[in-house]
Amino acid sequence: MTNHEPSPEQTTWGVGPHAKPWPEGDQYDPELLENGDTRNVLDQYRYWKMEAIVAELDSRRHGFHVAIENWQHDLNIGSIVRTANAFLASEVHIIGNRRWNRRGAMVTDRYQHVRHHPTVDDFLAWAKQNNLPIIAIDNVPGCKKIEQYDLPEKCVLLFGQEGPGLSEEAIKASEVVLEISQFGSTRSINASAAAAIAMHCWIEQHIF
Repeated sequence: MTNHEPSPEQTTWGVGPHAKPWPEGDQYDPELLENGDTRNVLDQYRYWKMEAIVAELDSRRHGFHVAIENWQHDLNIGSIVRTANAFLASEVHIIGNRRWNRRGAMVTDRYQHVRHHPTVDDFLAWAKQNNLPIIAIDNVPGCKKIEQYDLPEKCVLLFGQEGPGLSEEAIKASEVVLEISQFGSTRSINASAAAAIAMHCWIEQHIF
């Protein structure tokens, strides 16, 4: 047997070649059926073409979007994209620099729609055009607790980058600024962790 290392998306070894007769349907990829599927996807998507998986996800995406300011090439963006895929966000919006570190996404950006906005103004214009309130997540004076706030069914959860947080321009344009309650000594939590908590708060309110 030949030893080989998994690619970045092969976080599980998946399944080997499919026994014949093969299942029928346009969603199946003959190459995956022939050689096996080692992608990190749910079992229900084994042997599916990537575009078929995206189409199925698109049929039931949730009403929230995720936006991230990217002025200093924040390494958390990849992890936030991966979490957005896990919670089936409608889209992820990158504000600022187009380039971002995809390593943390673990190839989930193939299944998650990602849109770029060069400036905050561009992003705000898009949100206004689509009637989506902007819900900023940051711990600044005057913010409210996310645990006590009714998140809109359709909205954009806006996150700043690690360290400086959200820009003043983004905060001023937001409908509300929410903080995640903390109880230890640290002033803030990791940006990707905050994004995961905020997304799950939306899930708890609108899915369960």
